[in-house]
Amino acid sequence: MNDPVTLVLGATTNVDRYAFLAANRLHNAGHAIALVGIKTGLVAQHQIQTGKPPLANIDTVTLYVGPKNQPEWYDYVLALRPRRVIFNPGTENTAFQTLLTDHQIAAVEACTLVMLAAKTY
Repeated sequence: MNDPVTLVLGATTNVDRYAFLAANRLHNAGHAIALVGIKTGLVAQHQIQTGKPPLANIDTVTLYVGPKNQPEWYDYVLALRPRRVIFNPGTENTAFQTLLTDHQIAAVEACTLVMLAAKTY
């Protein structure tokens, strides 16, 4: 059986962004990760993919895409059938959260970095 994977949606090589920190901390904590962003690059020894690549075994999507840019990702995230989507600070979106809940996917308002630090991830 494959390990559950965390998708960092909104991944970036910009070291000043929380998505960059989250990818590195998830990797360093031993979590399997996949990275999707608007530009390719390497983060935590993983390639950032662009577009909407087919991915398998996604357990968690940790979201680093602002609410106004999220609608284009709704169908993609739903098709991945994750157990949960983490809405990091600044990504909260009631419409998306309701859509996820309607599809039996947990919508969690939290901070991946805090969850990792508190060992609640």
